[in-house]
Amino acid sequence: MTKKERYQFVIDYFSKHAPDAETELLYDNPYQLLVAVILSAQCTDKRINATTPALFAKFPDVFALSEATPNQLFPLIKSVSYPNNKTIHLIGMAKMIMERFGGKIPMTVEELMALPGVGRKTANVITSVIDKQPNMAVDTHVFRVSNRIGLTTNAKTPFEAEKQLIKNFPKPIIHTAHHWLILHGRYVCLARNPKCNICVLKSVCRYFNEHYKSIY
Repeated sequence: MTKKERYQFVIDYFSKHAPDAETELLYDNPYQLLVAVILSAQCTDKRINATTPALFAKFPDVFALSEATPNQLFPLIKSVSYPNNKTIHLIGMAKMIMERFGGKIPMTVEELMALPGVGRKTANVITSVIDKQPNMAVDTHVFRVSNRIGLTTNAKTPFEAEKQLIKNFPKPIIHTAHHWLILHGRYVCLARNPKCNICVLKSVCRYFNEHYKSIY
């Protein structure tokens, strides 16, 4: 099977069965999504969704967050991973948005990456979710799934995987394909024990055909 055929199979399946795939983080506006994505690094979306309501109640916008002190913010996010660093990053992010961008969340990858706590993955999430820009955020799920299926070849870093995925997915669906791969990795193509027995992609999956085909 060619890579083009493999991509087409994946696109055809998810276009039919998950056409409106989206982030599982809960948010009402770009500010809330940015905060949630920064908090979500090495943490589950479920934990973040349980944490953000109290945070947004006390700091409802970027101005309020820019005025926060670490002692005010830390207790609200202490249950997430790396709360000390994230406290510093969130306040620093809000201050820079107020000072450099007039309180408006920037919407380019380069501008977002200038913010404390925002790397390329986070910037790609914000621009693709909010603005539907053709950017592919490669987290551990996307990196694993795309490699296993065979959508990427010899990608050693998330950025290498990102470039291959953007090259091969049609531009209008890149922002949705990101969620297809994340959710498939989260619920089916698990890191340690992939659920190949229920996976609808196994017929085109390079990993399955190399490791598990004889079992199933």
